[in-house]
Amino acid sequence: MPAVTLVDRLVADRATPPLSLWQALCEDIACVAARDPAANSRLEVLLTYPGVHAIVWHRVAHRLWRRGWRFPARFLAWLARTLTNVDIHPAATIGRRFFIDHGAGVVIGETAEVGDDVTLYHGVTLGGTSWRAGKRHPTLEDGVLVGCGAKILGPITVGRGARVGANSVVIEPVPPGMTVIGIPGRVVRDAAERRRVGGRIDLDHHLMPDPVGEALAELLDRIDFLEARLAHRDRRAAEETCHDPA
Repeated sequence: MPAVTLVDRLVADRATPPLSLWQALCEDIACVAARDPAANSRLEVLLTYPGVHAIVWHRVAHRLWRRGWRFPARFLAWLARTLTNVDIHPAATIGRRFFIDHGAGVVIGETAEVGDDVTLYHGVTLGGTSWRAGKRHPTLEDGVLVGCGAKILGPITVGRGARVGANSVVIEPVPPGMTVIGIPGRVVRDAAERRRVGGRIDLDHHLMPDPVGEALAELLDRIDFLEARLAHRDRRAAEETCHDPA
């Protein structure tokens, strides 16, 4: 069977009754406990997490935007940005159980699409790369995790369950289940090589692979081998010279 894309799922969702704001809020609060070990209670999450506040404001602004109330939606988005330091355009489409950890400096553009169970850390940008009307911002499918400071630019798709390392700049599509790091972002690990943490997201970001470091290590090993080989040949040449009767 062909894979179900985020667009296909969003079209299918239109055939079912949308969640109420209260239901969406309950899901957004509940998902934090599974992704943030610092969360002690739902009340604490509701009152003190700016990422949760930002998504609540956005869900209201998005409903106003879809009903044609563009200025009130933009004003509400501006107010949310002022209070939370998270800038989400009211036209952006965001799925269920969305979590922005810490919340500082996150920017989500107008035509961005975010699936269910997506996690963003502080400093993430889902940005555009064109002045033309139409799709200009990324699509993040279900279960994507984006590390702090990462920039995902242009109308590209980050596949289901993919991970983007901290401070990466992603300008090309990311296949489902892959891990991408670097500037520009490149695939370094697939889902089969990841650690499993009892159903929770893996917070060991310091264990991300370093392809540049690995390439340099291989190069240094090769240099050591060639130097040892050259030294061996020099010794043999010197011994042959010493034993030459001429």
